Amino acid sequence: MRIFVCTVVHHPEDARILHRQIRALLDAGHDVTYVAPFRACNVTPWPEVDPLDVPRATGRNRLHALRRARRVLAAHAKDADLLLLHDPELLLAVPRRLRSRTVWDVHEDTAAALGAKGWLPAPLRVPLRFAVHRVERRAERRLKLLLAEEGYRDRFRRPHPVVPNTTHVPELPPAPPGDDRIIYVGQLSFARGVNDLIELARLVHADGITLDLVGGADADVRPLLRDAQREGLLRWYGFVPNDRALRLAEGALAGLSLLHDTPNYRHSMPTKVVEYMARGIPVVSTPNPIAARIVEEAGCGLVVPYEDPAATAAAVRRLRDDAELRREMGKRGHEAARARFHWPEQGRLFVAQLEEWAGV
Repeated sequence: MRIFVCTVVHHPEDARILHRQIRALLDAGHDVTYVAPFRACNVTPWPEVDPLDVPRATGRNRLHALRRARRVLAAHAKDADLLLLHDPELLLAVPRRLRSRTVWDVHEDTAAALGAKGWLPAPLRVPLRFAVHRVERRAERRLKLLLAEEGYRDRFRRPHPVVPNTTHVPELPPAPPGDDRIIYVGQLSFARGVNDLIELARLVHADGITLDLVGGADADVRPLLRDAQREGLLRWYGFVPNDRALRLAEGALAGLSLLHDTPNYRHSMPTKVVEYMARGIPVVSTPNPIAARIVEEAGCGLVVPYEDPAATAAAVRRLRDDAELRREMGKRGHEAARARFHWPEQGRLFVAQLEEWAGV
């Protein structure tokens, strides 16, 4: 099977796109052409893929990237068995003759996420939500859809296969949790709790606990992170490929997921929660419904109120002061992740679904 995987929004080393889906396709013996913003992100493509470079769509600067992606797909994807899109913007760039062979991987509640886009003028957000819903309905009629969350089913009228955004879970936990370092892995933004993370770092700094932030950041929060780093409150590594980012999480006191209570996150499972569990470290999470349920059912962490750095700091100190508690939570989290969220199980379903659609 020859498949084109395309994104103009995500980093080319995005965990779901590259480390899970493309890796699964390559391991199954399929040919992958990867259309992504390699130069814009200063990324060297994997030698196993056939790379095609496009500009990156950021903020309000999206039209050039979409036009370029449309030209690239029209010129190079004519003989593809399937075209796998990862951005809703790309629904506008699919050449008509490729629609029957196009799969949209839905891994965000696009309409709900508009409220968290700082670059989008507030008066445009409501009309754009209606426009997004119309585009989704049209895509459902013309394309094939793959959903990353069970909670996304309600957005569509027809049933669509779900491939959850899980992670690779080692057979054994890599290292026991430590006592002097907490970590956050993922994109940094106001809605993902960047102000709470910075204030948390300030509160636990005197306790000898360091906060590591591993991930890219929205433009409007970068100055805050640089200032906090200059103060010595935290260490911000910037974007790090997922496999290396998760190695940094190993041995931490706890992994943090401090999402705010926004519509985009209410029906989503924060992948970082499962990634922390897979690395055998306790989770400290706000009460996002799915995350809280996973943490409480597995007994692998503590749930803290939304936008409450003081309560989060108290949870961190509790784990720091109780070595047996954090070891047990780390152990239970790893066992639950291995049993329920090991990506190879989902990866086989993902590849089989694409093979079925391609007639392979």
